[in-house]
Amino acid sequence: MSEPTARSSGSPIISPELISLDTNLGASKEDVIRALAARLTAAGRADNAEGLVDAALAREAQSATGLPGGIAIPHCRAEAVTSASLGFARLDPKVDFGAPDGPADLVFLIAAPEGAGAEHMKLLSSLARALVRPAFVTSLREAPTPDEIVRLVDEVLNPAPAKPATPEPAAAAVSTAKHSAEPTTPEPAAPAAPAAERHVVAVTACPTGIAHTYMAADSLVAAGERAGVTVHVETQGSSGSTPLSPSLIASAAAVIFATDVGVKGRERFAGKPVVASGVKRAINEPDKMLAEALRAADNPSAATVDGVVADGSDDGETGDVGFGTHLRQVLLTGVSYMIPFVAAGGLLIALGFLLGGYEISGPAGDIVLNNSLTDLPDGGLATYLGAVLFQIGSLAFSFLVPALAGYIAFAIADRPGIAPGFTAGAVAVFVGAGFIGGLVGGLIAGVVALYIGRISVPQWLRGLMPVVIIPLFATMIVGALMFLVLGRPLAAITTGLTDWLNGLSGSSAIFLGIILGLMMCFDLGGPVNKAAYAFAVAGLNVNDPASLRIMAAVMAAGMVPPLAMALASTVLRPQLFSEAERENGKAAWLLGAAFISEGAIPFAAADPLRVIPSMMAGGAITGGLIMAFDVTLSAPHGGIFVFFAVGGIGWFLVSLAAGTVVAALAVIGAKQFIRSGPTDAELDPEIVPAAA
Repeated sequence: MSEPTARSSGSPIISPELISLDTNLGASKEDVIRALAARLTAAGRADNAEGLVDAALAREAQSATGLPGGIAIPHCRAEAVTSASLGFARLDPKVDFGAPDGPADLVFLIAAPEGAGAEHMKLLSSLARALVRPAFVTSLREAPTPDEIVRLVDEVLNPAPAKPATPEPAAAAVSTAKHSAEPTTPEPAAPAAPAAERHVVAVTACPTGIAHTYMAADSLVAAGERAGVTVHVETQGSSGSTPLSPSLIASAAAVIFATDVGVKGRERFAGKPVVASGVKRAINEPDKMLAEALRAADNPSAATVDGVVADGSDDGETGDVGFGTHLRQVLLTGVSYMIPFVAAGGLLIALGFLLGGYEISGPAGDIVLNNSLTDLPDGGLATYLGAVLFQIGSLAFSFLVPALAGYIAFAIADRPGIAPGFTAGAVAVFVGAGFIGGLVGGLIAGVVALYIGRISVPQWLRGLMPVVIIPLFATMIVGALMFLVLGRPLAAITTGLTDWLNGLSGSSAIFLGIILGLMMCFDLGGPVNKAAYAFAVAGLNVNDPASLRIMAAVMAAGMVPPLAMALASTVLRPQLFSEAERENGKAAWLLGAAFISEGAIPFAAADPLRVIPSMMAGGAITGGLIMAFDVTLSAPHGGIFVFFAVGGIGWFLVSLAAGTVVAALAVIGAKQFIRSGPTDAELDPEIVPAAA
């Protein structure tokens, strides 16, 4: 089969109209991405420029795409892209894309359709790999015309057939060659290092699997050549992956995980000394990572890949993934799996109240068990359906703490941790330890399961470990600890916290509302936002007025950012915002009304220093007012669409409106008087003609 070419699926991946040489496309990476996206859209490569921009900025939010040497490769896969394409800009002046050595002057926007085929993904990854070659980068800087850029890129994507030659030893050992679209030197059938030669294996992977995955692989291989050590890399990216052979892994001195996502088939590397980091470090510091791996190979106490960790989990004890980072990842995993139970259960409870009234919470169980559609209770069909919905929601909601604990344990020990984690959460509910008990129990269950899995057992017993032995003993241990040691102290803490919240009044309650409002608006769906939300929903109890006030403060404050940005960009001062932002603002009205804080992310990603503080100011106002007016909310989600679950709907709307107006005025003032470069609206006249 022939290699894919730059024109393998019809239109070329890059063409002169997608190239901008020695131009000023704005002062920020958002401006540059927006300008290149406009070019791709004008050329018919995308049907929605803003959709492409949003996808690229979402990828930027995961990790910066700036690389050493003045290069940036923003990239994404998006439904807005109609054909795989490359936009290129040689910038003057340079723009910061987050590279460690300064701003970039060479920018490739790599855009792939959501369902891009293997051939196109190979082409895009080939370009990314070429950018680690100094000669190619130099030729891009010296190219006089867009046509010359097209020729240079085409030579990378569609190289001339290589002349038959004896493979160089270093090249022959590079297992990543099979993943590249470039036919470099012929690959031997079974790459293997000489018996006396040490080698290292590695896995590279990034969220989109287009660029960083392959650049990291080539950087590690090049570092190995400089150090005289063979590096075999398995690229778990979009253009395909051939797993490293078991014999190659078994004979490796150490393993390097350079990934921003979970490692597929991680258990294959069990017991190997390991160095782990994000994928960017393998591009920026490959020599250091290789040196660390070699030192780990010689250190009997070095961290190793755990034998029971399976696909998709992170190894929190290795490499550069620190304890704090790993703990945050673990807790967020639990919260993210808990939220569907919260949303489904809470909204069903609220609908039950709507149909059956708040008094339905008492007799709902009896009504569901003793009545039917042909034997309706007092109150008729509405009461019966309200009881059914309330009971379904209550049952779903009862999984909140067990799901939190279970998936915290899952994040630590993978599948063997689920059973002990859920059990720890159930025990926490049983003894009254609640949300705090679920957090502690989930952490203990995960750690216990992890360390039981590390016990050396005979080979015949290994198959029973993850499905029988680990769940059995971890459940027994964590259950005993929760009942005999931790349950009562944690329950006392929970009761004390509940009593304290119930006792809050006046300025104390207002202060709590302000803190919750600040948290909800700080990172718009990130860890701090989720922590405030989880705190509110875990304590939600229709018989506890304090918990209902907290829920109201959290939801109202979380509605402020999208509503404020919608107000500012579509009503008050639209001229301060780009056309794309004004379009986002229209959608943000609905997102904010539905309590989807993420509706403000496009604005915050483009201008975080002016947008986020403004949103926090509005959120603090709303949270404080909700507490001051004793507004309550018995539904954990839904925004204005669960108005029937709000106690004091008038004051709720007043508080929400006040925070929204304050945040909108603050962001307008910040954009008008605090300059951080040209506004998007000011740059639009330059962008549109350039894209034509």
